[in-house]
Amino acid sequence: MNDIIRKVCVIGAGTMGAGIAAQVANAGVPVVLLDIVPKDGENRNAIAEGAVARMLKTEPAPFMSKAAAKLVETGNIEDHLDKVAECDWVIEAVIERLDIKQGLYAKLEAVKREGTAVSSNTSTIPLAHLVEGRSDGFKRDFLITHFFNPPRYMRLLEIVTGPATDAAVADKVERFADVAMGKTVVHAKDTPGFIANRIGTYWIQLGLNAAFDMGLTVEQADAIAGKPMGVPKTGIFGLVDLVGIDLMPHLQASLTSTLPKDDPYQEIARSHPLIEKLISEGFTGRKGKGGFYRLNRDMGRRKEALDLATGEYREKTSARGPSGRAAKGDLRALVETRGAVGEYAWAILGGTLAYAAALVPSAAADVVAVDDAMKLGYNWKSGPFEMIDTLGAQYLAERLEAEGKPVPEILRLAGERTFYRIEDGKRQFLGLDGEYHDVVRPEGVLRLADIKLASGPLLKNGSAALWDVGDGVACLEFTGKMNALDGDVMKLIVEAIPLVSARFKALVVYNDADSFSAGANLGLALFAINIAAYGEVEKLVAGGQMAYKGLKYAPFPVVGAPAGLAVGGGCEILLHCDAIQAHAELYTGLVECGVGLIPGWGGNGEMIDRARKAPMMPKGPMPAVAKVFETVSTATVSKSAAQAKEMLFLRPDDGITMNRDRLLHDAKQKALSLVEGYAPPEAPEFRLPGEGGHVALNMAAQGFHKRGMATDYDMVVSDALATVLTGGEADLVDTVSEQELLKLERETFMRLVREPRSIARVEHMLETGKPLRN
Repeated sequence: MNDIIRKVCVIGAGTMGAGIAAQVANAGVPVVLLDIVPKDGENRNAIAEGAVARMLKTEPAPFMSKAAAKLVETGNIEDHLDKVAECDWVIEAVIERLDIKQGLYAKLEAVKREGTAVSSNTSTIPLAHLVEGRSDGFKRDFLITHFFNPPRYMRLLEIVTGPATDAAVADKVERFADVAMGKTVVHAKDTPGFIANRIGTYWIQLGLNAAFDMGLTVEQADAIAGKPMGVPKTGIFGLVDLVGIDLMPHLQASLTSTLPKDDPYQEIARSHPLIEKLISEGFTGRKGKGGFYRLNRDMGRRKEALDLATGEYREKTSARGPSGRAAKGDLRALVETRGAVGEYAWAILGGTLAYAAALVPSAAADVVAVDDAMKLGYNWKSGPFEMIDTLGAQYLAERLEAEGKPVPEILRLAGERTFYRIEDGKRQFLGLDGEYHDVVRPEGVLRLADIKLASGPLLKNGSAALWDVGDGVACLEFTGKMNALDGDVMKLIVEAIPLVSARFKALVVYNDADSFSAGANLGLALFAINIAAYGEVEKLVAGGQMAYKGLKYAPFPVVGAPAGLAVGGGCEILLHCDAIQAHAELYTGLVECGVGLIPGWGGNGEMIDRARKAPMMPKGPMPAVAKVFETVSTATVSKSAAQAKEMLFLRPDDGITMNRDRLLHDAKQKALSLVEGYAPPEAPEFRLPGEGGHVALNMAAQGFHKRGMATDYDMVVSDALATVLTGGEADLVDTVSEQELLKLERETFMRLVREPRSIARVEHMLETGKPLRN
């Protein structure tokens, strides 16, 4: 049997099916996307083709690059089902009707190769029903792969296998989904709703019911059942708006028809007349005319909320949520808060946690699967059993018992113990046998959080730390808020270089956080500017230049391993690394012009060097400089690692890791691959276009200004950037050394720092998180 997936077929070009196909293409694997032949029109492939066209315009984008879209081959199931024979995995994502799915499977069985995996994206129909009437061979190749929407951004994949499923087929699919598609696989039992949607739907239903029953406003409910519980700030009503209010009756109907009659969900499943009215009138949430919240464009885009008592919209208010410890993740304090806050919190938490606890082992083999499913599928900060540890298993059991409610057996098993503990530097979970077991990571998964459990830092200060990640590789971690960069980071880099040189083979720059780095700590910089401590600002700029060049010319290879946001100084440190191993979701760029400044830590020279070495870049000093000017002056940020390559922030041979949990391991392997025969790079010399190039760049900027695409102060900032990129007063025939360019960069940066309009931009960014267009 072929254990490698080289081509995939997705049948069903709706939102989910098309999104799954896009993620396969993002992995660099060809995919065939098929749907039915439309009733009208001459184009028999119109549905699949239309889905690809829509995805190319959708934001956030399903495709990581336009190049990925070219890997999608479109067709229809009447003319092109024979293409299944070319594929190693067929994913069915058609309408949730058993008869339609079974009819499709009969056709697939006639054309697919033996060993080709077939999976359904269903979340409502049991596997046993899906394969009813199919051959033993088909059943061996069949499983359920339940993706979450949108497939590019949601990491959870629930896999369900049947008693006849071939383990080798399932392993092939799981490996591809994990490594190539970036999914974290959670194994679920063949029960209605599997894990995440079963618990999530129960949680939402409880939240809706309790808010209506207690007479809360939607703002009050979401202020309680949002951030204080460690769930997304949308809360419950905001989440329902996001996923679609019209989805709720379908989920309810599915679960009530398939769950046992004694399941607790049957007791709370209720329809609310107001919700039915909203759906009938097209108020289905963000995708419709509004939902529990809306923007009233007739009243100047006024933010409004639905009054649950009257069914009418009114101006959205700021609800007072929990305070003190209850607002900071102390769940015991939250549910014990007097009044509506505590009552509502307990109604949701008490019921949801008890329900989740009762699903082990019927829906999930262990507590880890349940927690992973909710963290990855619903973006909860902590899983249900991690929440129970915060609340106290015994406390939860006693309170349930006092209210005459059933106490799940697993809570009695835990007693006064926690479901998780740290033992001998390893994270362990409580099993159904009453014993603790190590949480085992898949091969190739390495997390800095796990390393921290078993060791201490080699170096550490308030903003950074250095860790030993094994095999002779050290890891530089940023630790400040949003991993912002300051003097302490630069100080630790300088201290780390001789230590790594003496004791290690290589260095990786990485952290576990969602954002690699938001760039320089603007708050500290603004404080120094406001007290006219310009010497301190220049010291920070010079210190950053020195630290980054220290990494660049260190006697060992340095690999940057970014994920998420990596802008400003966070992008510049990557530009100084020997290589980059990036997570696919990398949003990187030099954004300093947006706050009235220019890159000040060597980023200008590094970008010119990359641009002039880029394949297809025309020769001569001007093309590379013009390319960098266009990218940096507009503060353009990549929307993926693939796009970062197109923008030259990544080199052609830099690596991309699809699964976030594998990034550190992959970066470590890349660093080790560079060790043998390593020599630091030679300092570049630049031939820059001088005054003539400066004039040309300013003329280009003037064109944007005349079209209203650049403000007056944008012209001042872009002129400063052009000064640096063209070499200042250098003549076209001169060569500019790296140190000379750094000096020019530093002087120009300091000139802008003193400009009141730059200061206004920095202040506005800190206050609002948005650029000021002055």
